[in-house]
Amino acid sequence: MESAESLRRSIVITKELQSVVKTMKALAGVNIRQFERSARAVAEYSRTIEMGLQIALHRLGPDVVPLTRTPGRKLGAIVFGSDQGMCGLLNDQVVSHASRALQKLAIRRESQATLAVGVRAAAQLENLGRTVEDTVRVPGSSSAIGAAVEAVLRTIEEWHSQREIELVVLLYARPVSGAWYRVVGVRLLPLDAEWIQGLKTKRWPSHMIPMVTMDEAPLFQALIREYLFVSLFRAFAESLASENASRLASMQVAERNIDDRLRALTLESRQIRQDSITSELLDIIASFEALRGKRVR
Repeated sequence: MESAESLRRSIVITKELQSVVKTMKALAGVNIRQFERSARAVAEYSRTIEMGLQIALHRLGPDVVPLTRTPGRKLGAIVFGSDQGMCGLLNDQVVSHASRALQKLAIRRESQATLAVGVRAAAQLENLGRTVEDTVRVPGSSSAIGAAVEAVLRTIEEWHSQREIELVVLLYARPVSGAWYRVVGVRLLPLDAEWIQGLKTKRWPSHMIPMVTMDEAPLFQALIREYLFVSLFRAFAESLASENASRLASMQVAERNIDDRLRALTLESRQIRQDSITSELLDIIASFEALRGKRVR
């Protein structure tokens, strides 16, 4: 059994740890709401981009639409993980899913390029024998996502222009509900030909189609880049929401364990205190009995 002083130190340290865990739990909850709002907002913007593409496609000839051809045998994979720890199994699950998914594509390892979002994901990918060519830091807030998206877009443009990589996939965790998420794989490029055809044939919601003052081809290219930006922004926001959801779940488990430990330490401290009081009372009674015995004699 620990001494009373040692128990007091353990209780103080445990309470400090409990305070840290509660703070991290609160921050994770705030971050989840922040990134979920960002994902919803960008979904609204994505619909606006699709409407713009619909207008441009109405005026483009069938041979002008790029980026929908069958991809070659080169692949660019973007795997979203975390920079920070204490987010449960998120990195393990994302990296394991990415490894299995990339193997199923039957593209030679030397024909694959990998970009990791988050140093922890990069480290785990390299542990599995995959070469990570570049790493993008995970943004700490919604306002920092834009810069991270631009960095990823520059890498994709380099892949396309210098290495003729036309197939680009995103692998990340998408929130489901509460602290639950699932790992998904999304093809970013080439564009889905059926999706493009659907936009071309989709009926405009009003009787008057908006007027376009610039050439349709450059307008289409600009809108496509915005579409890629929006798709990457959403992947970042959803990945960050999932990371914080996983961290929240981990902190809830840690909080329960700390509460159990604190109760055990408190009970042990009370028991030691009670034993000390009982021992002192017994000493007093023994002393009293000894004094009374002397007086009787």
